[in-house]
Amino acid sequence: MFAAEFEPAEFANRRRSPRAALALDTDMARGGLDRALCRVTDISVQGARLQTYTELRRGLKIWLRLPKVGDVAARVVWAKDFAAGCHFDTPLAREDFEYLAPLT
Repeated sequence: MFAAEFEPAEFANRRRSPRAALALDTDMARGGLDRALCRVTDISVQGARLQTYTELRRGLKIWLRLPKVGDVAARVVWAKDFAAGCHFDTPLAREDFEYLAPLT
């Protein structure tokens, strides 16, 4: 088991009415405001099982930040209470998996 971070790759639009377009000459990145800690309890080349502190929903696309590997795009395939399973969009490289597997 090791610590990681995740953040949603898709942002829900909570507005009830349309807004006018706006152009700004600045970087509007979220700066990690949506990141949350989790624990990776099991990992494979194709996906991982997560223990989270916030509930995830099935179908949510996330960025999973793994130690020494970086951001990995994944989709939540199941979620129950504070546990979830995700499938990586691109399988992990063999050397990345061999680094992470002993940590679980």
